[in-house]
Amino acid sequence: MKPTLRRTLVLLAVAWMTVTVSPALAQSQPPGVKGPVPTGMPNRLAVGLFEEAGQNWMRDSGVPWDVRYRYFTKGWVDNWGWGQRDGSWGKTFLDESRTQGFIPAPVFYQLFAEPGGGESESLAKVQNAATMKSYFGDLKILLQRATEFGRPVLLLVEPDAVGLLQFYTNSNPNTYAAVAASGIPELAGLPNTVAGWGLAFLQLRKSVGANNVILGMHISAWASGKDISCCSVTDPLQPEVDKVVNFLKPLGLGANSTGATYDVLVGDPLDRDADFYKLTRAQDVWWDASDNASVSSRSFNRYAQWLTLMNQTSGKRWVLWQIPLGNSQHRNINNDGSARAGYRDNRAEYFFGPSGDAHRRKFANTGVIALLFGAGAGGQSSYPNDLGSDGQPYLKTRASPFLLAGGLTLPATGTTLPGGGGGGTDAGTDGGTGGGTDAGPDGGPRDAGTDAGTRDGGADGGTRDGGSDAGTSDAGSGGTTRGYGFETGTEGWSSSGAPIKAATSSTARAQAGTRSLAVPFSGTAGTGVVSVRTAPVPRGATVTFRVWIPSGSGITALQPFALEGETGGWRYTGTWTAISSLQPGTWNTVTVPLPSNSTTPLYQLGVEFTTNSGWTGTVHLDGIGW
Repeated sequence: MKPTLRRTLVLLAVAWMTVTVSPALAQSQPPGVKGPVPTGMPNRLAVGLFEEAGQNWMRDSGVPWDVRYRYFTKGWVDNWGWGQRDGSWGKTFLDESRTQGFIPAPVFYQLFAEPGGGESESLAKVQNAATMKSYFGDLKILLQRATEFGRPVLLLVEPDAVGLLQFYTNSNPNTYAAVAASGIPELAGLPNTVAGWGLAFLQLRKSVGANNVILGMHISAWASGKDISCCSVTDPLQPEVDKVVNFLKPLGLGANSTGATYDVLVGDPLDRDADFYKLTRAQDVWWDASDNASVSSRSFNRYAQWLTLMNQTSGKRWVLWQIPLGNSQHRNINNDGSARAGYRDNRAEYFFGPSGDAHRRKFANTGVIALLFGAGAGGQSSYPNDLGSDGQPYLKTRASPFLLAGGLTLPATGTTLPGGGGGGTDAGTDGGTGGGTDAGPDGGPRDAGTDAGTRDGGADGGTRDGGSDAGTSDAGSGGTTRGYGFETGTEGWSSSGAPIKAATSSTARAQAGTRSLAVPFSGTAGTGVVSVRTAPVPRGATVTFRVWIPSGSGITALQPFALEGETGGWRYTGTWTAISSLQPGTWNTVTVPLPSNSTTPLYQLGVEFTTNSGWTGTVHLDGIGW
């Protein structure tokens, strides 16, 4: 369903260019992500899927997906002739998404199907007053239905259309377009220019009061005239970013007469599986997944650097959508619904494979707030039959533990997450610091838990007497504090994530008393979490954890963390700790100091463990207090 003319145009342009190898970009690690996470989006990395209206695979998968998207193509407003021209079909999609627990994300994809031609006639269509009257009339109805919906709606605006308008206007936003001339009363004060066309989305949102709608402006990787993702891989990125941002500012990316701007940038890493292009069109669009790949190569590192520069230059965060679902096990055939049908790609494996934790952090540090997966055309790989080497649906089984554990809390404005750097070989010149597979684990978990026990503070936790809950005892001069000693059971602590099996209270060893929490590992590489809900940690307290790890473990890092709830803005605080800084075969102490204004009780308190091998030993936790 995505356009392909744009790739042909860029490839033709590249064929006429004399390509020279530019020096590596002199970019340092960014000073911090710019722009807020829009109100209505979770303050953690969202993961979503494409799903047709009326379907319920996402609901029945048992995975707590965040976002459900669907194209709204020409004709949606009256259900393609099967209903009234009132947008009720669209409202039904919003309602069923909410009922199933997802943020609805309509993809308003209407311009290319308006009368008068296809993609190459984009500019002619926006210059036609009659076409724009019908077009903006449909948009107004969608915004009215979204206003009635009353909950967050992520509206992705016209994939590739803005890029094509930049191409056909030679980057002149003052080129004529029929905006006020469309006759839509709410648009009467806007200029009849391409810039005015972009502002019309903001103006109509304002005029109908659709404050719950999050507007995303689609940014094509080829919009500047050089496709930075596949073809012009040696060109410096900042000039291309500047060219695009300067064109988009008057369209609503910058301050304007409507008093608002677009909320997020929207991009698609590729619109079809990579091997589809390779086998059917002889085009190589594969990206090098190595964390050491140069940004002057066709690689995830180059794309991440472009995202970073766009974020830094525009001050907007990113939603990545229509991410291909192919993996290395697919059979490179047209998808007929059978096992592993579809074409190969490495994007799903990049974000949810063995190194996915570090890669998710890397992209969160570029400003990405959501990863939305879906096929951009028929015959591509899809999530119902994208089986991996283990015979299980790849994205479903790998996204599930990540989301069930709470996902990854996004970096606040002006900050970056630890363990989320870029490539290694060009670090310092290409804009990254070393990534690696043992970068810090993901954000806070969601597991269930019950009441916290009590224990005493003391210098190292005191001696517990085995009373009810976690027991209490004399704390000496330090007084009595709440905590967990696991003398009477797991005290509400539970585990999640494929690497960790069910945690139990064990007498095998104890830091104090006679028991500790045994955390057995299953032999699966990745990130696992052991945690408890509603821990009554006071504001600004420092939480102490004692952890025992045997020699020869497959653990590469651990991270004690605290996750605040909605009133705390879902703030995540963690202390990433490499295994090299811990001593095996003895009790180690790690701490998490909470912000002075932290909320209490915490939504979640726990420890994340990252492994890169099939290790099956047991870790013990004890003496958790504050």
